[in-house]
Amino acid sequence: MALRVLSVTSELHPLVKTGGLADVAGAPPPAPAPHDIEVRSLLPAYPQVLRKIGKARAVHSYKALFGGPARVLAATVNGLDLLLLDSPALFGSREGGPYSDLTGHDWADNWRRFAALSAVGADVAAGAVKGWQADLVHAHDWQAAMTAAYVRHGRAPETPVVLTVHNLAFQGRFDTRIFPDLGLPPSAYSLEGVEYYGGVGFLKAGLQYGDAITTVSPTYADEIRTPAFGMGLDGLLRGRGDAVQGIVNGIDTTEWDPATDPNLASGFSMRSLGTRGGNRRALEKRFGLKRGKGPIFAVISRLTWQKGIDLIVDAVEHLVAHGGRLVVLGSGDSAFEGALLAAAARHRGMIGIVTAYDEPLAHLIQGGADAILIPSRFEPCGLTQLYGQRYGTIPIAARTGGLADTIVDANEAALAVGCATGLLHEPGSGEALKAAISRAIALYWAPGVWLAMRKQGMRADYGWERSSARYAALYRSLIDRSPAV
Repeated sequence: MALRVLSVTSELHPLVKTGGLADVAGAPPPAPAPHDIEVRSLLPAYPQVLRKIGKARAVHSYKALFGGPARVLAATVNGLDLLLLDSPALFGSREGGPYSDLTGHDWADNWRRFAALSAVGADVAAGAVKGWQADLVHAHDWQAAMTAAYVRHGRAPETPVVLTVHNLAFQGRFDTRIFPDLGLPPSAYSLEGVEYYGGVGFLKAGLQYGDAITTVSPTYADEIRTPAFGMGLDGLLRGRGDAVQGIVNGIDTTEWDPATDPNLASGFSMRSLGTRGGNRRALEKRFGLKRGKGPIFAVISRLTWQKGIDLIVDAVEHLVAHGGRLVVLGSGDSAFEGALLAAAARHRGMIGIVTAYDEPLAHLIQGGADAILIPSRFEPCGLTQLYGQRYGTIPIAARTGGLADTIVDANEAALAVGCATGLLHEPGSGEALKAAISRAIALYWAPGVWLAMRKQGMRADYGWERSSARYAALYRSLIDRSPAV
């Protein structure tokens, strides 16, 4: 019999996406065929989700769930087996995104919304949906982390729970006044429970109650157990010992395939890189760049301090002075948006920027740029560098988290044996980023070297197969030692 896993998540590609969490949740690591694992995903029925799912049937209902009636709907989209929490009071139409309004301020009732998602996750794990009961729960980030608390204090306390931390910086911390409304016993408000610095910590609760904790890269798993990267939770994480491990993300190699990608002007493969030039020309036209032979650098990112956008702003003059051009796709901090728009105005034809989220354009950039800048101060895994390597766009990235795990730096030894796939630099340093840009430009004008790096990156395996096997092994190890089995 297949192992039944309930994945609880606040977003899932292609239905709703704000970042890499959606990509990972939308491509469940343990594929059923090779690992005999059956995954159902529970997520909120946001309006944009309901518009995309087509037919759905109600499989459970609540007269009052955190302030209003709600239903659990079942549907199948793109081969994904879905359960949707349909609660108009919590997830109905709002002007803004899944977590914040149009001004970027968090919804005041986020604690209620994602406590409800987590509580329903625990109910489903305990058999609330007739004919299906989870053997194991896999919760993602703070929005679903409370599932572990509700499982432990609910009807299926022996059900194993895996929590994946996609970014420790987002923790779901709320005032202690919400605790009585969470529906947990008084004993849950303790240092060994949901209490966190005098308040309620959703992510902290998941880290405390989860049977296993995974991060999205081995280096990040090590980093978050240090004061520098632990965001106040490093002591708890160190205390969890071997329960914490890092498993590198994969990507959907069907959707991200340069040979068949419909978003590209010209499809290509490692054996037909000559046709890649059509994407370069399309990119120049889309961003208003002057035609030229010099390298095109790209940024596809949230425009935030964590992503090192201030370092890019500081490096713009250096990049242009050395013959580089730059395209930017992203939105975020208004000061960074303004600084990049000002740079584009100063260097017309050399810098282009689109301040939006545009998935098709992201594909075109990966297929047409020469290098992609990822100077993150910390990066749990990152998918941009994986997409870049698969599409022949060489990553220039900070040596941190998953970036360090997935990029082979073009040092002399790596270049000598032909295994380099990108360039790494020290995080948080503008001078280090400028030096990496200079190094990249020098390698770019050594065509044989640049072409070898490009091909080496495209040759690597980015799919979920290896990671799937590790998740499957983790799941089964928890089941084997669970008294519920």
